[in-house]
Parts: sequence; C-alpha cells; structure tokens
Amino acid sequence: MLNPPTAEEIEEVLSRARAAFIGLAIGDALGAPVEFMTRGEIRDKYGVLKEMVGGGWLRLKPGQVTDDTEMSLCIARAIAQAGCWSCTGIADNLAAWLKSKPIDVGDTCRRGIRNYLLHGVVKTPPNEWDGGNGAAMRMLPVALYTLGDTPLLEGCTLEQAHLTHNHALSDAACVTIGKLVHLALTGRSMRRMRREADQMIAEFHTFGFEPYKGLATGYVVDTMQTVFHCFFRSRSFEGCVIDTVNQGGDADTTGAIAGALAGAYYGEGSIPARWRKKLDRRLLAEIMELAETMIRLSPVLNPENRG
Repeated sequence: MLNPPTAEEIEEVLSRARAAFIGLAIGDALGAPVEFMTRGEIRDKYGVLKEMVGGGWLRLKPGQVTDDTEMSLCIARAIAQAGCWSCTGIADNLAAWLKSKPIDVGDTCRRGIRNYLLHGVVKTPPNEWDGGNGAAMRMLPVALYTLGDTPLLEGCTLEQAHLTHNHALSDAACVTIGKLVHLALTGRSMRRMRREADQMIAEFHTFGFEPYKGLATGYVVDTMQTVFHCFFRSRSFEGCVIDTVNQGGDADTTGAIAGALAGAYYGEGSIPARWRKKLDRRLLAEIMELAETMIRLSPVLNPENRG
C-alpha cells in the first residue's frame, strides 16, 4: 500500500475489513450448531452442512452468533468508545458481557474475566493448561485496529490475550492471525500468507498441518491446524467456511477464524447473500460500522496511533 494511501486503496481496505468482521460472524453462526459433533456425525445428519440451520447443543436460532463474535464485539466497542487502545475498557466490556449471562463462554475465558471482576487483574498468570483458542478467536478487532504497525499489533495482542490466556502457543497463534489479517487486508497473495504461517510453524513445530490430523478441538494448535488446512486450500470464501465447519469439533471458533481470514482475503463481494441475510440486522450493521472504525483509528490512516 502506498503511503499515504489513495482514496481507492482506503475504500478497498475498509471493504475488506467489513468482509472480515462479517466473515467472522458468519463462520461462528454456521459452525455453532455442529459444535462438538464429529465429521462423521455431521455427514450423517446434513451430508455437507452449507446453511445456517440453528439448533445444536446451544439450541440456537438460525444465524445466531456465540461468544466468538460477542467477545470480538466487546473489544471493538471498547476501542471505538475510547478512540484508542484501552485494555481496561476491553476488560470492562468483557466483564459486563459475562454478567449478562451469555449463551456460551469458555471456562478459561470465564476464569480470567472473573479474576478481573474480583481483583482488577488485567493479566492472568502463565498457565500450561491455558492453551485454548479463546484469545485467538477474538483477534480480529485487534488486527484491524493495528493495521500498518506490526509492533503495535504484537503489543496489543498480548494485552488482550493475557486477560484470559497466558500461554506461548496461544500468543503465537494470536499474533499470527493478526499478521495474516494484515496481509489479506492489503491484498497480499495466498502464497505470501502461507509464508507467514510457515514462519510460525518453523518456530512452533506443533502447528504443522501437513498432513492434516483431522482434529478441530478447542486446543489452539488443533484450531489453527484446521484453519490453515482449510484456508490455504480454499478457492472461495464459501468453500473455505463450509470446509472448516464440516470438520466438526469446535466448529464455531474454527469457522469464525477461518471466516475472518477468508473475508479479508476474498473480499466483501465473495460473501453469499443468503448467509448475510440470516444474521441479525442490527448485529450486521454494528459489525460493519465497527470494522470501519477500527481501520480509521489504525496507523495506516491515523499515523499518530503508531506504537
């Protein structure tokens, strides 16, 4: 991207940002009804799941989102309200969200948020058992807000992640998701994005996904292997998200992360209208507005926000 960006480049980035946030919500809503199901169970019930059917263990309405989208909204709203990065604002939003008795919340996320509520602690201590995907699934707003500044991305990523998850593998996954979103937003190639993933795998070999092991659990390594496997062999937004959620397991989270990457990469026009229409209208309007706000606050358009 040129510096400063042209009006055309700005509009392209804003569009890709909207697509990423819409993609996150769509992946979440499509995958949530088959969360905890195996690939075989999904195949037996749906053949290939391609529509937002609702139901599942949470008894969702078709198009209803879960904690993946809701926690991402908590982060984006806090940044938008403050006009800058605010870890305390994010923690306050997450605390209010937890008090609202959300339909779903992971144990590690619940523990970290409760620790903030009870003790005001914004950094959970390192824990070898906190290698879940709860921090990775809410990375998109951080990536949008830090576009144009990798050190800022890394700093904000660790702050938001450590509110609930303080684990080296979670940290690596979160930072890599952010870098991949940055590449996709600025129109970089799939090959370039693959090199970014390979750099993380070279440092943390456990993330290697070839051959794919077929695990899509809430363990952050399994989650990222599934996302990488599906995204890097995809040819469309729709194909990527369908492939991802039909792996089963933690399908709302793998779907959300893959949907965010695919949205940023394939663009707004690639998102099927039938899926957009299933999302709550107010939710759709808010995530589109917040996506644009994150970009307008980011260093790529707001250089004084550089870290």
